[in-house]
Amino acid sequence: MSNLRVTRADLFDAEIRPHNERFRAVAAIDRDDRVLDIGCGTGQSTRQAARVATAGSVLGVDISGDALALARRISADEGLTNVAYEQADAQTHPFPPGEFDVCISRFGVMFFGDLVAAFTNIGRALRADARLILLVWQQQERNEWSVAVSETIGSRQPPAAGLDPFALGDPPVVESILGRAGFVDVTFTEVHEPVSYGPDVATGTEMVLGLRVTENLLAALGPRAREHAVARLRTLIAAHHTNGGVLFDSRAWIIAARWPPT
Repeated sequence: MSNLRVTRADLFDAEIRPHNERFRAVAAIDRDDRVLDIGCGTGQSTRQAARVATAGSVLGVDISGDALALARRISADEGLTNVAYEQADAQTHPFPPGEFDVCISRFGVMFFGDLVAAFTNIGRALRADARLILLVWQQQERNEWSVAVSETIGSRQPPAAGLDPFALGDPPVVESILGRAGFVDVTFTEVHEPVSYGPDVATGTEMVLGLRVTENLLAALGPRAREHAVARLRTLIAAHHTNGGVLFDSRAWIIAARWPPT
């Protein structure tokens, strides 16, 4: 996780506020639920689930120790006692079998090296008939924020294995992955909302430079080319500055599935 996503966690949470509202509605956490939050980052989705699951519990899992340290501090400050965090790779972590009633993930499951293995492992942690609720990006070409950044930098290199934010953007591919992992009843709900990169051009530029796709593309350039690319990005951000902030079009899926009953 980019360090900027930790130091400016409030801005990155605000980036996807409308997506998150739709995601929470579909997740429909219950007060008694035992919830697993995969790729929880700095823990906004984990804390939101914990406030609802007052008679249950929530475990947030992420590979970033820095993000989890912030998540723990915020949870403690808010007095949440039914939430815990663990630094782990959900693809291989030995979760307690049959432990959770629902697994959620907000843009946190696209980067596994082996998606089938990861979801198989997650499935083992779920009780019979448990729910899986994922928020993921649709294909790259349907997300202006990524296309515009890539074209402005002047490179659309294919992502390395395990680094593709759009790996779960194609419904037939997702159905195959989840089906092979053991899940059933897979459905897709479209979320067509803008992403916000802050209230002004300076903040928007900082946020876009902190995106994983931007960092990867700029890292492939030499110093002079990188300088010119950053200048073009500032112009792009300025062109997307509106009265509502720096906005780019985006499309995501809320994917729902079930772990089969025994």
